[in-house]
Amino acid sequence: MSRFWSRVVRDLTPYVPGEQPKLANLIKLNTNENPYPPSPKVLAAIQAELGDDAARLRLYPDPNADLLKNAVAKAHGVTPPQVFVGNGSDEVLAHVFMALLKHDAPILFPDITYSFYPVYCGLYRVDYRSVPLTDDFSIDPADYCGRPNGGIIFPNPNAPTGRLLALDAIEKILQANPDSVAVVDEAYVDFGGATAIPLIARYDNLLVIHTLSKSRSLAGLRVGFAIGHPALIEALERVKNSFNSYPLDRLAIVGAAAAMEDEVHFRQCCQAVIATRDALTAELQTLGFDVLPSAANFIFARHPQHDAAQLALALREQSIIVRHFKLPRIEQFLRITVGSEAECKALTDALRGITA
Repeated sequence: MSRFWSRVVRDLTPYVPGEQPKLANLIKLNTNENPYPPSPKVLAAIQAELGDDAARLRLYPDPNADLLKNAVAKAHGVTPPQVFVGNGSDEVLAHVFMALLKHDAPILFPDITYSFYPVYCGLYRVDYRSVPLTDDFSIDPADYCGRPNGGIIFPNPNAPTGRLLALDAIEKILQANPDSVAVVDEAYVDFGGATAIPLIARYDNLLVIHTLSKSRSLAGLRVGFAIGHPALIEALERVKNSFNSYPLDRLAIVGAAAAMEDEVHFRQCCQAVIATRDALTAELQTLGFDVLPSAANFIFARHPQHDAAQLALALREQSIIVRHFKLPRIEQFLRITVGSEAECKALTDALRGITA
C-alpha cells in the first residue's frame, strides 16, 4: 500500500482471473477457452487488413467499429444502433455498471455468479444485494420480483454453475421490473441455451451481452458486444467516449466481423463442444461425481468422497489445471472446461486413478 493510493484503490478487492501457467505439455481446463481454432476467415481478414507491409497499423481504427456492428446486427436480426462493442465483454460490462446500474437503489445479482460483478460494484461505488441461488443452484425468478432495485444482472447460463434459466423465467423478471435495467450476460449461451435477444423487441429495459471469447474461439482478440434498445446503447457509447474512443484495434474489428459472418464454422464448433461436454459428464458420473446440468462449455462437479482442493492439486501434479473456488456453498466443486476429446480423456483417466 502506498500513501499515493486513492481511497477507491485502497478499498478494492480486485478480480482474480483464471491462472495462465507457462508450463509445457499443460492440459488447461480452467478458463473456459474453446478447444477449437477460430474460423479460417478470421485469419484471412486479419491478413487482408495488414496488407503486404502493415502500413495500415499507423492509422487509428474506426472508433465506431461500424464493420463489426453491422456484422453483429445481421447475425442477430437487429439494427446497428442496437449494438455496442467493446474490448471483451468485461469492458462492456464495466461500462454497463457505470452507465446503467449506478443508481440510488442497490442492484441485484446471484450470490454464486461471475465474480467480477462485486468488483465492478466496488470500483464504481454501486450498492448491491446478492440473491441466494436455490438449493439446486438455480436462479428463482420470483426472488427478483417485487424487490426495489437499481438494476438486475446475471449470467445465463450462470457461471460457475452452468445452469440455464429459461426465456419465460427471464421474461417474468423483465415484466416485474419495468423501471430497472435487466442485464443478461450470455457469455456461454451458444453451448446449449436460447438467447434473450429476441425479447429486446418487447422490453426496452433488457440488455444482452455476448463475448467472442468462448463460442467464436477469440479469447485472444478481446471482443465483446451488447444488444439492447438504442437508448441503452447510447448510454454505453457516452461512457465509452468519455473513457477510450478506440477500444478495438483494426485487426480485432475485421477478425471479429469475419467470425460473426462464418455461421457454419461457429455451429460446428459449438456442436462439437456440446457433444464432448455430454460425454465428459457421463464419464464423470461413472466415476462417482455429482455433476450439475450445464448449458455452457464447462461443467461444475463434486465428488462426495474426495475434497475438491485435493483433487485439483492431484490433477495439477499431472499437468492438468481445473478451477477451484474457495467460496461458501461451492468450495467442494470443480469447474472444468470442456476441452478437446483427447484432453477430456486425459482428465478422466487421471481422475480414475486419483479416485480409485
